[in-house]
Amino acid sequence: MALVKRAVALLTAMTLMLELIHAAVYKVGDSAGWTTSGTVDYKQWSATKTFQVGDVIIFEYNAQFHNVMRVTHAMYRACNTSAPLATYTTGNDSITIKTRRHHFFFCGVPGHCQIGQKVDINVLQSDQMAQTPSSVPSTPVPSAKVPGSSISNAFSLKSPFGSIGLTVLAMFLINLEALLC
Repeated sequence: MALVKRAVALLTAMTLMLELIHAAVYKVGDSAGWTTSGTVDYKQWSATKTFQVGDVIIFEYNAQFHNVMRVTHAMYRACNTSAPLATYTTGNDSITIKTRRHHFFFCGVPGHCQIGQKVDINVLQSDQMAQTPSSVPSTPVPSAKVPGSSISNAFSLKSPFGSIGLTVLAMFLINLEALLC
């Protein structure tokens, strides 16, 4: 019975880790970062990424001139800064995506959102991911280093066994337990 509990615990842990196995780190705006310089089209930037639960989004900016606000869709469309869901002000903010849906962010400094300093991070449902156009890369494309880290802005964390290998290992352990009982 103890072996059954161990196998179930291992299978549960591996299932939870599957989300993290494919996690990536994205620096918003790539090498330009979070800026109003006009060199970054954040709508285009996010359209070329396939975001997943577990991915980390990094906003890098000069904290004297910018911030990051997480907002609702209505607030995003109107550039309404009155009641953000969260506000980030460090200049190097890391946000882990925990749910499949749109995540809306903009700079709350007056005028910045209106000139395009806003981004919609869309984490697709599994069935939507199968329908994405082939012209959109399915894996992140590295382009710049994240400060203070050797992880690039789109570094995938891959399991040495891969998803299939972990599943086979779990099935082996469950079958082994059945044989031993």
